[in-house]
Amino acid sequence: EEICSEELSINEAVSSRLTSQDIKFNLHSIPGSTLYDKTTLPFEGGVPDTFSPFRKEVEKHCKIGVPLDAPSNDKLKLSHNIQEVLKEIGCLLDDNYMPTLADLGYNKEDIGSISTVDPRSAMPEGYRGGETFALSRVKEYTWGSDLIQTYFDTRNNMIGPNYSTKFAPWLACGCLSPRYIARECSRYEELRVKSKSTYWVVFELLVRDYFRLFAMKHGDAIFYPSGTVKQKKEWDSNPIHFQAWRDGMTGYPLIDANMRELQATGFMSNRGRQNVCSFLAIELGLDWRLGAEYFEEVLLDYDASSNWLNWQNGAGVSLCTGGRLNRFNIVKQSKTYDKGGEYVRLWCPELQNLPVEFIHTPWRMSEAEMNKCGVVLGQDYPSPIVDPDIHGGSVIENRPKKQGKSKGRATSSNALPVMKSLPTGSYQFNQK
Repeated sequence: EEICSEELSINEAVSSRLTSQDIKFNLHSIPGSTLYDKTTLPFEGGVPDTFSPFRKEVEKHCKIGVPLDAPSNDKLKLSHNIQEVLKEIGCLLDDNYMPTLADLGYNKEDIGSISTVDPRSAMPEGYRGGETFALSRVKEYTWGSDLIQTYFDTRNNMIGPNYSTKFAPWLACGCLSPRYIARECSRYEELRVKSKSTYWVVFELLVRDYFRLFAMKHGDAIFYPSGTVKQKKEWDSNPIHFQAWRDGMTGYPLIDANMRELQATGFMSNRGRQNVCSFLAIELGLDWRLGAEYFEEVLLDYDASSNWLNWQNGAGVSLCTGGRLNRFNIVKQSKTYDKGGEYVRLWCPELQNLPVEFIHTPWRMSEAEMNKCGVVLGQDYPSPIVDPDIHGGSVIENRPKKQGKSKGRATSSNALPVMKSLPTGSYQFNQK
């Protein structure tokens, strides 16, 4: 079941085509991409505009739905009548037909560009689309390697296939049911061990549910420059800054490494996404929708509601966060989540000879130090496109904590509000 306007308009066009020219078909949308059945939720007039009340009510009163059994091969076969209709309209499909990339309009250059996978990719080895690989990934991550036991502790890493589940691309394409994942987590807790990590996998699926329901409630407001808070703000549209951000040439190593990974592989860690979003919207002051649209173009795991609402959150224009702006200190984030600079060196090889002291702050090198490392700023690697002393390039140690929260004002944070380390809760699962 689609919920955003562009996808709904495509559904309407398909439905219109199916009901025209005496074609005897009807298009049915089947809700199947959420943990919870929306008709069972205890909210009138839509979900709350902030996540915590939603979470508390749902975890207390609702049960996760049971995934449907796979249909039999007989049920998937086209009936004789449908085959006859397809022949009449000149459609040559059969039961085993799968369109090629060329059939879908991609040229040889496009197809050639994805014929190999970048060896630095964080996606699972040999990954491909479809349910078969998705189920094998769930099985291996959960039961084969017990990686689910350490998910909470590794989820902010950025290198390799196993620091996070990597279920998202298959969830986004409908190849994997969130209810199936939740059921496997429940089984794992019963048969092996229950932990904060097993809960957190389901918790993040709950956040995904919330974004979908929030988007359903607010409609096209999730695409407005003023966001769902509907607070007008002047956004910049500097094309040079946007190009530098998109190409990973900002002069901020953590930002550049993440954007290069995204461009090369279609994937980026959650930690990286929050940082590049904050940098574009807050430090560069660019229209956050430029970033959201670029993510829509390149992400393997693009999901309309999750993508656009996470960008709203990062830009401080979302009701989900009360319009609060969470400003990421890029250097502090770099030193926390890529302490030795391994990730930066992986994706910015021109910086591989920099010592740890300068790997995240190359602008602090003297001319002699640049020559020693073989990296001259502005020549081998870009100079920062904005002043690091003002825009996320300085770390102030032992800064006193601010008391209280200021609505609509920038505050330093290491995570978007909905993703903070909330106390472990619980969830209920329907039994067959």
